[in-house]
Amino acid sequence: MRNPQETAETLALQVLAWLVGDEDLMPVFQGSTGVSEADIRERATDPQFLGAVLDFLMMDDAWVMRFCDAHNLPYERIMQMRGALPGGEQVNWT
Repeated sequence: MRNPQETAETLALQVLAWLVGDEDLMPVFQGSTGVSEADIRERATDPQFLGAVLDFLMMDDAWVMRFCDAHNLPYERIMQMRGALPGGEQVNWT
């Protein structure tokens, strides 16, 4: 059985590939994150970067729905997997 972080990294790579293939959304991703194509290639295996990819996707419910519908995934899967990557821990303020 794969560990949760590996599973989350695999999902984030799928999201990244989906973003790269979307000519309308890719420029939005690059503009909001400041990453170049070279940065993407260089950082594609960095768990923190992959967490940022999921953070970007979760900025808009419509994007989450489009990705999940295209990959036959439940909508909550993105947030679940985000929690397995650095910086994705749920904070309990009580």
